[in-house]
Amino acid sequence: MTDPVRVVIVGGGTAGWMAASALARFLPGVADVRLIESEDIGIVGVGEATLPHLRAFLQRLGIPEAEMMRATNATYKLGIDFRDFGRIGDRYIHPFGAYGVDLAGVGFHHYWLRASAEGRARGIEDYSLPIVAARANRFALPPTDGDFLSTSYGWAYQFDATKLAPMLRGYSEARGVTRTEGRVTGVARDGESGNVTELVLESGERVAGDLFIDCSGFRALLIGGAMDAAWEDWSHWLPCDRAAALPATSPEGPIEPYTRATAMGAGWRWRIPLQHRVGNGYVFSSNFLSEDAACDAILGAVDGTPIADPRILRFRAGRRRESWVGNVVSIGLASGFLEPLESTSIHLAQTAVMRLIELFPERQIDPADRAAFNATVDYEYDRVRDFLILHYHATTRDDSEFWNHVRTMALPDSLAGKLELWRDAGRIETYGEGLFLEPSWVAVYLGQGMMPQRYDPRADNPAPAALKRALDDIADTIRSRVAAMPDHEAALRAQGAWGAA
Repeated sequence: MTDPVRVVIVGGGTAGWMAASALARFLPGVADVRLIESEDIGIVGVGEATLPHLRAFLQRLGIPEAEMMRATNATYKLGIDFRDFGRIGDRYIHPFGAYGVDLAGVGFHHYWLRASAEGRARGIEDYSLPIVAARANRFALPPTDGDFLSTSYGWAYQFDATKLAPMLRGYSEARGVTRTEGRVTGVARDGESGNVTELVLESGERVAGDLFIDCSGFRALLIGGAMDAAWEDWSHWLPCDRAAALPATSPEGPIEPYTRATAMGAGWRWRIPLQHRVGNGYVFSSNFLSEDAACDAILGAVDGTPIADPRILRFRAGRRRESWVGNVVSIGLASGFLEPLESTSIHLAQTAVMRLIELFPERQIDPADRAAFNATVDYEYDRVRDFLILHYHATTRDDSEFWNHVRTMALPDSLAGKLELWRDAGRIETYGEGLFLEPSWVAVYLGQGMMPQRYDPRADNPAPAALKRALDDIADTIRSRVAAMPDHEAALRAQGAWGAA
């Protein structure tokens, strides 16, 4: 038996401990994992919203959902409620689920477009079970043996990000991961290959390794420092580069099972309801708004009592041209950053972690594996980038310099092609991997007022009266099933997920 690969993770936080927990769970005896972090640096998290993919990660680790939710004061999340993006007064939900039922290989939205043009359809959101449930502040886990409508949705979490990493740390250490408290002050590299050989800590200790994982956040100590990996700047498409984060008490009333994103004059603000408080923040562009003005704006927008002063976070949109260079793999913020408009940060880290597990090197790194990892990371970041840009570009707002800029800016060719497909015939570019499949694009296109010129002609096959009956039956069935669901807090308690004091 060969000796285990010495893996050194630099940085804790969500990304670092996700990597450590996955390596410990899936590669026991293959990877000897050591994580170096400093308590003085802290965690960037400001209250976190996630995507449904995190559930699969936790399940594979064997962490019960209710246990995680209690530990992090988590709530369920059925989607994201967007307000004032297409124009002031607009509101739509991007759901974690389908619209209606596809028929004969034709997407439901084509039938809806036809019926809507004929005056025979309700609003598109009436045909989405997760949207109707979110609006009613209700939640239930989908049945394992239900019909399509009953199982047509997924769910994610809204949780206290400062509590997830400690939970994963406990999980990792129980499975053999060694944690070292300290700061990295030096990096030694092999003169011939350029690979990192060991790290020098502030204490003087030297830590040797075979594979190094950079989870040091925006500092990118290894990938951006020692390895000098190039950064691809996307701020010309995604100009928001600041956030003013502000926790607040929960107001009276139900806990919403969704995250809220409300457009503002120079960006947008988030609202993430947890069991014990609400996370708030204003994501903005410093080219159009000062930090002081952003702090004043978020203080004036919260609907609870502020628990702390606003905290400014600074960032820039983009990614490394290569996230794995030599024997250094970057995961999380060290690899790239895309603003939290669609709650993709943890998913991007999760994708990188699981891809690394699949391609894990045994001593000798295969350049083909390294290229495959980089291709996966690039694919995910590029797909998310286009989807985020769509939210800004698909607007008629002209009430501020910021919205005038994003509405009229030049687009990446990949997004321009998607928009052309939709505008011409209501078509969504199909692909087998990656985030944001057809319902997600439909949600934003229609939610922000982008109606296509035509729909799939096969949607004309049903007789008008038959199509209307089918649509009414779907909407009425959804409404009755949502009415039978418990309210959100009752669902949390029933599932054993309530952990708030």
